[in-house]
Amino acid sequence: MTQTLPAAPHWHTLSATNAATQHTVDPAQGLSDDEAAVRLERHGPNRPTAAPGRSALSRFAAQLIQPLVLVLIAAGVVTGALGEWVDTAVIFGVVIVNAIIGFIQEGKAEEALAALARAVATEVTVLRGGQRRRMDAIHLVPGDIVWLVAGDKVPADLRILSGKQLRTIEAALTGEAAPIAKHHDVLPEDTLLADRRNMAYAGTTVVAGQGHGLIVATGDATETGRISRLIAAAPDMATPLTKKMGEFAGLLLWVILGLAALTFGIGVLRGESWVDMLMAAVALAVGAIPEGLPAAMTITLAIGVGRMAKRRAIIRHLPAVEALGSTTVICSDKTGTLTENAMTVTELWAAGEVITVEGHGYTPTGALSVGEPGPALRETLLAGALCNDASLVQESRLWRHAGDPTEVALLVVARKGGLDENTLRHLYPRRDELPFDSARQTMATLHEVDGRHVVYAKGAIEKILPACARMLAADGREVDVDGAGRELIAAAAAGMAARGLRVLALAQGRSDTLSDATLESGLVFLGLAAMIDPPRKQAIAAVRTCQHAGIRVKMITGDHADTARAIAHQIGITDSMATRALTGRELAQLDDQALIAVARDVDVFARVEPEQKLRLVRALQAQGEVVAMTGDGVNDAPALKQADIGIAMGMGGTDVAKEAAAMVLTDDNFATIEAAVEEGRGIYDNLVKFITWTLPTNFGEGLVILAAIVAGVTLPITALQILWINMTTAVLLGLPLAFEPAERGIMRRAPRPPKAPILDAVLIERIVLVGVLMLAGSFGLFLLALERGLPMAEARTIAVNVFVAIETVYLFNCRSLHLPITAVAPFSNPWVWWGAGLTAVLQLALTYWTPLSSAFGTAPIDGRAWLEIGGVALVAMLVIEIEKHLRR
Repeated sequence: MTQTLPAAPHWHTLSATNAATQHTVDPAQGLSDDEAAVRLERHGPNRPTAAPGRSALSRFAAQLIQPLVLVLIAAGVVTGALGEWVDTAVIFGVVIVNAIIGFIQEGKAEEALAALARAVATEVTVLRGGQRRRMDAIHLVPGDIVWLVAGDKVPADLRILSGKQLRTIEAALTGEAAPIAKHHDVLPEDTLLADRRNMAYAGTTVVAGQGHGLIVATGDATETGRISRLIAAAPDMATPLTKKMGEFAGLLLWVILGLAALTFGIGVLRGESWVDMLMAAVALAVGAIPEGLPAAMTITLAIGVGRMAKRRAIIRHLPAVEALGSTTVICSDKTGTLTENAMTVTELWAAGEVITVEGHGYTPTGALSVGEPGPALRETLLAGALCNDASLVQESRLWRHAGDPTEVALLVVARKGGLDENTLRHLYPRRDELPFDSARQTMATLHEVDGRHVVYAKGAIEKILPACARMLAADGREVDVDGAGRELIAAAAAGMAARGLRVLALAQGRSDTLSDATLESGLVFLGLAAMIDPPRKQAIAAVRTCQHAGIRVKMITGDHADTARAIAHQIGITDSMATRALTGRELAQLDDQALIAVARDVDVFARVEPEQKLRLVRALQAQGEVVAMTGDGVNDAPALKQADIGIAMGMGGTDVAKEAAAMVLTDDNFATIEAAVEEGRGIYDNLVKFITWTLPTNFGEGLVILAAIVAGVTLPITALQILWINMTTAVLLGLPLAFEPAERGIMRRAPRPPKAPILDAVLIERIVLVGVLMLAGSFGLFLLALERGLPMAEARTIAVNVFVAIETVYLFNCRSLHLPITAVAPFSNPWVWWGAGLTAVLQLALTYWTPLSSAFGTAPIDGRAWLEIGGVALVAMLVIEIEKHLRR
């Protein structure tokens, strides 16, 4: 049975033991799954209640105050004042339909962003039923025991049970910018929140050390949940593209108003009725407005973001969609992104002998080349298994691991040598520990072994070897390490590193206590463990694709320079193992100007501190590069924010990195970055295709109205018919372009300059060309029909169908803006065929179905007229293809 828990402010006054007792939990075993399920039902998911978004009414009203929509509303008011009620009804109908489409799609977009945000799970290490496991933090409940290490975001409010040099930053909660050292001692009841050193609070960040704690509050009950709902704030949807489109809409608004006024003025000066000219001006304004453009933009972006999510790239900030298309440099971490993230010990060195290890990944199958381990090798494996915080458990024939990949690899190789870490931990219990520290570069643990205390240490060879005066011989005797012996060990480590292996040195010592001083001298050298995180096969192909696309790939890693060069060469980032790798120490000695030059020429950076990534990003941006930067640690956040596209790791990244990033990779795979760049280019292409397709119709309709007024003839198309053309074709013909797959060769062209306009000179000229073709075809056949004595309704019906026919064939021209129509697979996008078919059906209904023809002023036409319409459309298609051919 669960029981009522004390109020959150009192937890710091209880001892760790009493706090656990209040939660009816054994800190050594954690909650059972059944008890955790009961508490989850009682307390709810571990997440704050989302702040309410905009109301439905305000979202709908926002659709009606866009500049071009206001022009349509004004046109509806004018027609209503003139008594043209059918026109008024249709215009306002279009406005309402457009608003509904935008309203629904915006709601879907907000829900999609919320769903994608929920998909980026925060994982924590929790103790359940005596087993450590990784799970989504949303399932945590009061009473859970969780482990914290540097880089973690605290998942809930915790009472610290133990800690080693554990420090957190609580600026988000208390305003205190300096790291706060944590302990597990009891504090007075009146201790201020900022001084509660035995508590860790949800949303704060662990920056050093490690420890574990008891969850005392989750979700809204946490201190962060009580104070703020900012985390649930909606993301900023404004992007460079939408800003450009807003500027374009503003310019178009004034052009439309100017042309409408010009039309009205010319007509009145020619002696035409001011009422007729006012209707003509309304027709021109209605025709020149691309009513479907806002909805098409929203839907195209939503489809693109969904496509990216399916390819394991979650877009957190929409500007990343546009920036992806113009990326020129990708700065990638090595481990887990370019590599498999499955550290595997492949070589061991003990007592002067090299032992090879079979197997791959975290499955402990494979043999050692020496068979049964000798005394020195056994002690090396023993040190790796005991000086270790990782766990390895078999569940349903699958091996689950938790902890640092390097430590998991040591557990795996120990099992291959016949040593089970669970048995070892029971036989040789741990009495103390010194967690790994970036300054010390060593981890050490103190164990009770056969009644005496033994220290086991592992770390960088440059730290371990100088502290060793003796080493273990093959027969298990301790012998002095002389100069030659040190050179032998160093040479073995260097040879391993030169082959791209990560090398750890292992040692033991005798001491009743454990401190930094223990690790400075008097240790016995045991051996070396060399491991590798092998390159991903997909990453090799993805790097090659990026290079073909004009994107340079640079590796930034904390590993040794030799390891970095080896992996970079294997993946294809560099051509030779001898390629220069700039180290963090060398980078620190360069001023900003010198770094700008070096950053351009060097592709491998090793031993780089996380904060140095920020300098590299700025150095590349100073040269005009558009930079994508990957990161997973807390200290990567400044570089992720500075980069044009910050990319966080969804599986291995910290929450801080994910929040700073514009994109999150759910599989931590470099190939996903390449796929996202390809999708980003495709999304932008489809937007440009839609704009290039839709604007000629608006331009042509405006030209037809203006030409008719200047020529003093009756309008070939009415405002009502223009609305029919614009709305039906925008939905049925234009929107299918959003589903157009990326063109072949999209990753073989240079990145798009970020300041390039949406439409270049070539496309603007094509828009004018197609608009003129629409003017000539519709106006020409309209006049020809009148000369043949056809009624006005039939002549206008012909003109309307000319516009729609040319739009339909032009749609197929626009499936590729530069390649011939035959270069596009005909059925790669079936939506264009469905759209063309439905458009044809609607045009037949408009022409021959009495209810529609009566409402829109059309009439049935004969076969000759259809042949002429088809001929004009065919000529337009051929002219556009010839223009594309000449451009090529």
